[in-house]
Amino acid sequence: MIGIVIISHSAKLAAGVKELAEQMVQTSVPIAIAAGMDDPENPFGTDVLQVQAAIESVYSDAGVVVLMDLGSAVLSAEMALEFLDEEQKPKVRLCEAPLVEGAIAAVVQAAAGADIDQVIAEARSALTAKASQLSVVDSTQLTHCPLNPPNLIRLAKLIFVYKRMSRCGKDPLFVVGLGVTVETIVSVIKLRSC
Repeated sequence: MIGIVIISHSAKLAAGVKELAEQMVQTSVPIAIAAGMDDPENPFGTDVLQVQAAIESVYSDAGVVVLMDLGSAVLSAEMALEFLDEEQKPKVRLCEAPLVEGAIAAVVQAAAGADIDQVIAEARSALTAKASQLSVVDSTQLTHCPLNPPNLIRLAKLIFVYKRMSRCGKDPLFVVGLGVTVETIVSVIKLRSC
């Protein structure tokens, strides 16, 4: 399973993002955080060695997706990659997705068994729903999934997550950020229940 690393300047922010992402799935996904500094007077910042340790703690041959909050977190992540073993480096990918939305999308996809490219794609598209809702992006211009075989599998996984979350009393509407409209999911669920 893909591992997820959350890098933030704030330990509380990273812990909150991790907790929120974990609430979205029933399966345990390997998530590590690298956040804040071990300095009570200056607790904000990132530490390259902490990032490296976080990556190594969730590393598997499936890969690791690293999400970061601000500029120097990106620098810390890039430097941490340099300290990894040569065979690990190609399997660790830095992702420019928004931290909160991206982490949720990445964790959901990892829990569904997606590969690293699918996890990154979903994390990157995580702002689509918010942008559409705020009219930053015209919803008619959004690229929705054509119903070809790979996307049917993806849609089936989303429906599975949607149904599981609905039964658990959790808000399933976050799946909109994963590149599928609520209307599409509801339509398919209605068709399947007929």
